[in-house]
Amino acid sequence: MEHHAVTVNGRSRPLDGVPAHATALDWLRDTGLTGSKEGCAEGECGACAMLLATPADDGGTAWTAVNACLVPVHALAGQELVTAEGLGSPEALHPVQEKLAEAGGSQCGYCTPGFACSMAGEFYRADRVAQDASAEPCPVHDGAPSAAAPNDPDSAADAEHGPNGFDLHSLSGNLCRCTGYRPIRDAAYTLGFPEAGDPLAERRERPAPVAVPTDYAHEGARFVRPASLAETLAILRDDSDALLVAGSTDWGVEVNIRGRRAPLVVAIEQLEELRTLHLGDDVVEIGAALPLSDVERRLDGRVPLLAQLFPQFASRLIRNRGTIGGNLGTGSPIGDTPPALLALGARVVLAKADEAGALVERQVELAEYFTGYRQTVREPGELIRAIHIPLPLAGLTAFHKIAKRRFDDISSVAVAFALDVDDAGTVAAARIGLGGVAATPLRAYEAEQALVGKPWDLGTVRAASAVLRETGTPMSDHRASADYRSAMLGTALLKLYAASRGSSRGIRTEVPA
Repeated sequence: MEHHAVTVNGRSRPLDGVPAHATALDWLRDTGLTGSKEGCAEGECGACAMLLATPADDGGTAWTAVNACLVPVHALAGQELVTAEGLGSPEALHPVQEKLAEAGGSQCGYCTPGFACSMAGEFYRADRVAQDASAEPCPVHDGAPSAAAPNDPDSAADAEHGPNGFDLHSLSGNLCRCTGYRPIRDAAYTLGFPEAGDPLAERRERPAPVAVPTDYAHEGARFVRPASLAETLAILRDDSDALLVAGSTDWGVEVNIRGRRAPLVVAIEQLEELRTLHLGDDVVEIGAALPLSDVERRLDGRVPLLAQLFPQFASRLIRNRGTIGGNLGTGSPIGDTPPALLALGARVVLAKADEAGALVERQVELAEYFTGYRQTVREPGELIRAIHIPLPLAGLTAFHKIAKRRFDDISSVAVAFALDVDDAGTVAAARIGLGGVAATPLRAYEAEQALVGKPWDLGTVRAASAVLRETGTPMSDHRASADYRSAMLGTALLKLYAASRGSSRGIRTEVPA
């Protein structure tokens, strides 16, 4: 095995002797970098956030905040990361740390290092643009205010963006019990922009580290990062027990909470063949291992249904690592992307290697992909290479996620709509995807049939809503009762109809107490 290491805060740290399933968080703390904390070990609190150097669209580097508790540390071989200790020091605070201190954004301090790292990721976002026209230009960013320029937090352009262009969603994965969030928000909204000579800002001008092929074994467990898709498929063909991980936002939970230890883990998130995004004349192809944040940025609203979904999918920290392929690969009935992709009529591109090593692909309609609870048609040796969304898109789309929290939560029910209403006001086509109401994500075929060929009016919507309410086999658990889930199905179409008409007047929905 070749010696491999990670660059942490500018210093190379070897990974030799580290368990194959160790997370970045455990490894960092074992090396003395204890600023990162374990709050949940599930990627929900952000206390462990760190900055990872990732490829930017312009060929440079972006500083991306991710959850250290979920990332296998051996997936970081050859990579660069920055922890809260690398941002600044007590003698020379980083601007983010300084603003947090000034605003009273830290009390017990447990969550503060994670907030600082997530905030720093947004601080260094290259396309962040100030909304305050009166601010002084910055020597590094034309048209952006300098770090000393005053900003009034209450003059934000909208509820979720500061006058300095700070996107509050960048902190959606960080939780704090002490401050009430207002001083943290104030600190974020008074940040300036990196000054000339800022080393982390200058680092963005150089390419991010390339993926390092890895084959590491320790005490009977093995971690492999293949160099190519062909090599990956050969491993899967020869070892049916190999476990694929991309963003590891699901498997990391299995490792931390349930103590799962797969004998062979194969990391695929850096394979270029799985990180594609192509916009064709008749299809949108999204690579299975392209992080959700990258998909969101590169689509830039071109698929409106996904644009509605992304801000509601977990948190920015999770979306910076999580993938559509992983969301589909787990086969979970409560994943957020399956309902939307079902409504979009998506197809899954499955790939494997034959005995001669040749690539063999097949496409499966997503509606036929799920076969049972966490079971799919994917055969041994196959992986998801891409997802195809056919064009043209439906004219009326919506994604409704019902959860206990607005952001950073698992859905109790998810409903996605894709309808075409013709010039005569008749529903010409309809697809409805559902999550959280059966053992698998599913299409609401009967409700679709109740819509197609009918006028898009309140009578049709009420009739179809009654059908939709009875769809699936919802269960009661700690997130919601079966009755509540059915009620949410029964009101979803009414909500869509109201939004399409621009008013909810005259539409009465009933929700059980």
